[in-house]
Amino acid sequence: MEDSGEQPGPQPPHPGDHRIRDGDYVVLKREDVFKAVQVQRRKKVTFEKQWFYLDNVIGHSYGTTFEVTNGGSLQPKKKKEEPTSETKEAGTDNRNIIDDGKSQKLTQDDIKALKDKGIKGEEIVQQLIENSTTFRDKTEFAQDKYIKKKKKKYEAIITVVKPSTRILSVMYYAREPGKINHMRYDTLAQMLTLGNIRAGNKMIVMETCAGLVLGAMMERMGGFGSIIQLYPGGGPVRAATACFGFPESFLSGLYEFPLNKVDSLLNGTFSAEMLSSEPKDSASVEESNGTLEEKQASEQENEDSMAEASESSPPEEQETMEIVSQDPEYKEPKERGSRKDYIQEKQKRQEEQRKRQLEAAALLSERNADGLIVASRFHPTPLLLSLLDFVAPSRPFVAYCQYKEPLLECYTKLRERGGVINLRLSETWLRNYQVLPDRSHPKLLMSGGGGYLLSGFTVAMDNLRADLSLKSNASTLELHKTEEPAAKKRKCPESDS
Repeated sequence: MEDSGEQPGPQPPHPGDHRIRDGDYVVLKREDVFKAVQVQRRKKVTFEKQWFYLDNVIGHSYGTTFEVTNGGSLQPKKKKEEPTSETKEAGTDNRNIIDDGKSQKLTQDDIKALKDKGIKGEEIVQQLIENSTTFRDKTEFAQDKYIKKKKKKYEAIITVVKPSTRILSVMYYAREPGKINHMRYDTLAQMLTLGNIRAGNKMIVMETCAGLVLGAMMERMGGFGSIIQLYPGGGPVRAATACFGFPESFLSGLYEFPLNKVDSLLNGTFSAEMLSSEPKDSASVEESNGTLEEKQASEQENEDSMAEASESSPPEEQETMEIVSQDPEYKEPKERGSRKDYIQEKQKRQEEQRKRQLEAAALLSERNADGLIVASRFHPTPLLLSLLDFVAPSRPFVAYCQYKEPLLECYTKLRERGGVINLRLSETWLRNYQVLPDRSHPKLLMSGGGGYLLSGFTVAMDNLRADLSLKSNASTLELHKTEEPAAKKRKCPESDS
């Protein structure tokens, strides 16, 4: 690609990149539950039926564990102390333990009173252990299970981690699998490997997975190379891509092109006027993206806001504040100034977007992409048959679908079309294991399926057709050469009479 040398490379990481800063996107982790949020001062966050503010996480390192205190404040959790000798006392078996609900001396009112006094969850768990009449009779494994269960209920421990492809894919698959077409994280890893995603590539991606596949590709490429994203509708949805928190240098190599203009680009009838003929769509692309991202974020928050439902009006005010702070296109009428300035600003955005789409069209017209990734809710056959023309020979392509029947049809069509080799339809099988001393075993619940992948490599169509014609001509000549004349009548030998 000629323009690849001119585009700016990624900036070197700052010394404080391992620390959390205001405005960064982070992932909150509690046990096996994740949630992606943006760090903002005085912004109320609801996670696992608890609300708190993220002001105190600013300046701390990623991976720090915090404890929710009174008033929604987060305080770094101190290192865990070694268990006392009393806790280590355990029985030999559980056969004599009767679960009649009378083994715990503390009542719910007592526990509520402890919470009202401001007693920490760790101390409440310790008092539950001391007031249990059957705790010391349980086996060591049963004690660990009991402590883990009570800590999950009474301790408010949250770890702030840096977003990554694995964490975000696990989060989406557990919370909202429908938004990523039920793509499991191991299937996404297979896609990145089979597609040979690496720095310096020129990739084409068509996905409707909320931008998760796009973000995974951008993370692996590290800001080097270019990605052309084909999108249906008014504009690309990149809610998951925004959660990665990429710097501006990563976005310089990201291009977008409408999917409904691909046919005209293949036929050679595409022109710049075709993009300017739809000003209302291009004008609302960025605004619609912001609205979709806010809608997705608000849906995630609504799932965990059951404990906050009794409050009066602050949630609505907070939601309005989120839209104001996160959507760069949203401005108050007073800040906009005159309507003329606002119109000029919108026209400027339209012109910039149109320019980027023309650059994407120029990149696609070169037809020398290094790979193709398709992961959408649409049927993969027409997408692959059209987009493979933009890929250079001897390059990989991968198509994902939740079901195997569309990929089987696509497999047959590609075999009939030619120009591809090493076609392979695969499904990964995943099983999680519990790894603990003396009790390692497969987990009782496992995923039923993570989708199917169709992968292969492109080859030059013209050479292939020429080879086939040469072979057919050669076989015809061979047939003519080896063709024998009609058999002559054999003479019957004369018998001696």
